[in-house]
Amino acid sequence: MSKAWNSTPRNTPVPDYNLFANPQTPNTMQEEQNPPNTPTLESSATAIEEGKTMAIISYLTIIGLVAALIMNGDKKNTFARYHIRQSFGLMLTSFAISFISWIPFIGWVIAIVAFFFLIFLWFTGLFNALNGKEKPLAVLGKYYEEWFKSI
Repeated sequence: MSKAWNSTPRNTPVPDYNLFANPQTPNTMQEEQNPPNTPTLESSATAIEEGKTMAIISYLTIIGLVAALIMNGDKKNTFARYHIRQSFGLMLTSFAISFISWIPFIGWVIAIVAFFFLIFLWFTGLFNALNGKEKPLAVLGKYYEEWFKSI
């Protein structure tokens, strides 16, 4: 019986095609990706931890939003700024929905549906802040990021 499917002898070295396995050559790709002045993963993790309190406070009523804005005024924490923008967008959307609710019948229906949707968005934003994530809120989060860049 012949072994035609395995024509290489067992002691023949197999070439290594892994380009990143050679430790003697410097990894220039990593140096290009992280220039010296860019924040690393470690510094962004500390920024998240420092801004987490302000981010959580921003979701707690309008007083919490104002307090988070004042607290973040000096520090300029990017994580806190992100969640302050999301919370500010939720507050403005809820005020707009409250004006729509003055319209009889159709406004009431829109307001009821929007109320439950805004509660869902509020919980989503709060849990993202608690978990240290910068995820935009569903449907409206990307617009909030764009509209409130200056905050």
